[in-house]
Amino acid sequence: MKVLGIDPGLRNTGWGVVNFENSLIYHVDNGVIRPKVKDEDGTRLLYIFDHLEKIMNFYKPNLIGVEKTFIGEGNVSSLKLGMARGVCTLVAAKSNITIREIPPKLIKKTVTGYGNANKHQIVEMIKKILGITPKNFDSADALAIAVTAKNFFSFEKKFNDYGNQSNLNKAIQKALLKRKIGVLKK
Repeated sequence: MKVLGIDPGLRNTGWGVVNFENSLIYHVDNGVIRPKVKDEDGTRLLYIFDHLEKIMNFYKPNLIGVEKTFIGEGNVSSLKLGMARGVCTLVAAKSNITIREIPPKLIKKTVTGYGNANKHQIVEMIKKILGITPKNFDSADALAIAVTAKNFFSFEKKFNDYGNQSNLNKAIQKALLKRKIGVLKK
């Protein structure tokens, strides 16, 4: 199973792809999407969308993990993070791929054993888990998201059992399920 982890951001959107085979995990690739800071928000969001779509089309993941939005003190920065996250979710929904939203503390706890781990600790654990040095902090976070995403929810769970997923993700999953059922009926 190939998993794409996405760490959304309007300045830097980290991405990382891992492959799970039996009980082993392998690094596939990682990087960061960096729109031009001088561009308007809409142009930057389109840049993220286009590049993420290319990554998804090239690697063809079976599952996508996206970091759940952390609401900080700055309303504007939280709004911009939400916009970037929305674009990432849209690309995944357009590709008809299952999306898993994962809280930041759970990602940190899964990878390091500590829910308040810092970026350096994430990088060090990703080095140990995957045997590679991530390209930067954003791609390290994305790889940590990918590692966490596979086991965050069981595939056997029924459609209505979503645990901590947001209403947006539930709505997207429901729409995708209807689409999938419609395709199967044809």
